[in-house]
Amino acid sequence: MRNIIQLLEVSHKPGLSYSQTFLENEDLLPVPAEQRTWDKWNFVAFWIADSFNVNTWMIVSSMIQLGMSWWQAWICVWIGYGIAAPFLVLNARPGAVHHITFPVVARTSFGLWGSLWTTLNRGVMACIWYGVQASIGGSCMLVMLRAMWPSVNNIPNHLPASSGTTSRDFMCFFLFWLISLPAIWFPVHKIRHFFTVKSIVVPIAAIVFFVWCIVKAKGVGPIVRQPATIHGSELSWAMVTSLMSCISNMATLVVNGPDFASRATRPSAAVLPQLITIPLATSIISFIGIIVSSSSQVIYGEAVWSPIDLLGMFLDGEPSHATRFGVWFIAASFIIAQVRTNISANSVSAGCDLTSLMPRFINIRRGGYIAAIVGLCMCPWNLLKSSNNFTTYLSAYSVFLSSIAGVMITEYWLIRRGHVRTEDLYSTRRDGWYWYTFGINLRAYAAYISGILINVVGFAGVTGQTVPLAATRIYQMSFFTGFGVSAIVYWLLNLAFPVPGASRKFKEVDVSENAGSINDSREDSDAETKSISKRDMDDVAVQGV
Repeated sequence: MRNIIQLLEVSHKPGLSYSQTFLENEDLLPVPAEQRTWDKWNFVAFWIADSFNVNTWMIVSSMIQLGMSWWQAWICVWIGYGIAAPFLVLNARPGAVHHITFPVVARTSFGLWGSLWTTLNRGVMACIWYGVQASIGGSCMLVMLRAMWPSVNNIPNHLPASSGTTSRDFMCFFLFWLISLPAIWFPVHKIRHFFTVKSIVVPIAAIVFFVWCIVKAKGVGPIVRQPATIHGSELSWAMVTSLMSCISNMATLVVNGPDFASRATRPSAAVLPQLITIPLATSIISFIGIIVSSSSQVIYGEAVWSPIDLLGMFLDGEPSHATRFGVWFIAASFIIAQVRTNISANSVSAGCDLTSLMPRFINIRRGGYIAAIVGLCMCPWNLLKSSNNFTTYLSAYSVFLSSIAGVMITEYWLIRRGHVRTEDLYSTRRDGWYWYTFGINLRAYAAYISGILINVVGFAGVTGQTVPLAATRIYQMSFFTGFGVSAIVYWLLNLAFPVPGASRKFKEVDVSENAGSINDSREDSDAETKSISKRDMDDVAVQGV
């Protein structure tokens, strides 16, 4: 039995105590210098690649359906993602400076054991979203195969109605799921090359699609000349709701920002490239989506917001060989886009999060494959059938994530002000900074729950209950209210009950007594990241609880 357990264990340092096996393995330790390979252009390519996906393409559709004009909706995209980007950069900062991933950064605020709930939350969402994105990828696969072999569309169905899918659709879903598996194998510091390839290929395909539709429609269509149908306060709250939709789409990536930032060559590489590229790239792809959908209204008499549905319509009838090739290239590019989106937003995140839950047996690679298996077994096409309820609950989940982000950002920037004691992140010493109360920071949980409670009544209204208008308005700004309340409550509780290591001066340093002992191969690659010895700890106001 012992041999079987040892076979299942992932690689870790020899001689770890029993408690340490629950706190560290090679993927939880600070990233060694040789794996800090992401420079500023890698982050630019990462966000260009991440923006070009089906969800971003269609995000404006719901805004126009609310009654806004196309330019009002487009402004919401600019502002929404422009607001989300600073939150991501702020939360990613400890990862970029100290080269630690989200599950380890969460220990600084929620405690060694308290952080497990936050990582479980994020890990479960990553598994669910992996299946959802794979289902969308299956639709892309169907269109690509139809362009190659039109008879694919006529594959007979041998699955029962209770399965929720057909033989054809399941085959396409499974093929997409299968081709995604090799990408999970590569370590995080190497998959940057895949992002670079996607940031070149997919924008080219999007531009080809853009020009093709304009030429086919002999113009940009009527949507760009369509005025807003709502005005005054109704328009204002529609824009607020749309802004929050953009920010909620980024909530998961805001929380796990340290995962990729931990691979940065220097902390500055994860600042401006993300601040600029996130709103710029998402705005460009959403603009292309607006024009393509507007052109489709001329071609087919109705606006088709899904690029996959539109490509499928191009193949109806007897398309020419040129049309089939064009559809094949664009569909193949969307497949690349969906694979990359699933890797960056879901498999890597799930891998990091699940690693922290069972570090003795799970690493990032195994966690990514677990997410893929869960995504297959959950039959995501059934979730998408009841899209209204599913979308409602998924958007509500940003309330939980914004409260986590509020606590984490306040901890790093306002409480300990950049001071981290890395050795205590992997130790159950009772005098460690992150032991708190039996490994749980009760201040963080009080703040986290407060950020959720303020939005509970409004969420009930979204599910069909009758609630006061004020509660609905609060929920419409759920990211801000959840983040703001949790941040303020956490700050006030730390004023009343100071934590060890609280500082009056901001300085990004590792104040471990034996700085560098956690990872012998870790070397500072940037002057912004420094370690100080015990005699320098006078700069830190170490206060008892």
